[in-house]
Amino acid sequence: MNGVLLLSGGMDSASIAHWVRPRYSLTVDYGQVAAHAEIQAATAVARELAIAHAVLRYDLKALGLGRMARSAPSDLSPTPEWWPFRNQLLVTLAAAHAIKCGADVVIIGTLSTDATHADGSHEFLRKMDDLLRLQEGAIRLLAPAKDLDAIGLARRADAPRSLLGYTHSCHSAEVACGRCRGCDKRTETIRQLAW
Repeated sequence: MNGVLLLSGGMDSASIAHWVRPRYSLTVDYGQVAAHAEIQAATAVARELAIAHAVLRYDLKALGLGRMARSAPSDLSPTPEWWPFRNQLLVTLAAAHAIKCGADVVIIGTLSTDATHADGSHEFLRKMDDLLRLQEGAIRLLAPAKDLDAIGLARRADAPRSLLGYTHSCHSAEVACGRCRGCDKRTETIRQLAW
């Protein structure tokens, strides 16, 4: 697929990489606590799947809230790791990267369970797709797992255990803390897959 996958280095984006096999992938260090570990994981996944991989760094720590920024959450925070406008920002950066690469689609790892955040909803995905198509390049936004949960995605993608072993899902640290929602989700997904 001639697309750019936002490859965070977590299990969901790694599973989508294995399933969809985009030509390009992009990891963004926007100042999140686990950026270094995410980049390492994403680089390993992209290398394993022979997908071109780029890393962009934009220091936006001053805008971060909650666990991902090691700061207090906002009263608006639907979850402890909420970062305001994060998906909108990442999709916009990936669309600009897609133009540079000559790609025509941005792929995001949104799951059905991400609707806790407004930027994980079907409405957000539709409106971002409309916005990207409105602009030069008419880039499309694709969320192939939007109707799946993490376990459904892992089963559908049929990614090998070795590939998922590279991933990093912790929201709070460079080494998995074992206590955040990302670590809990990863542990439960692996348990239910029961390789």
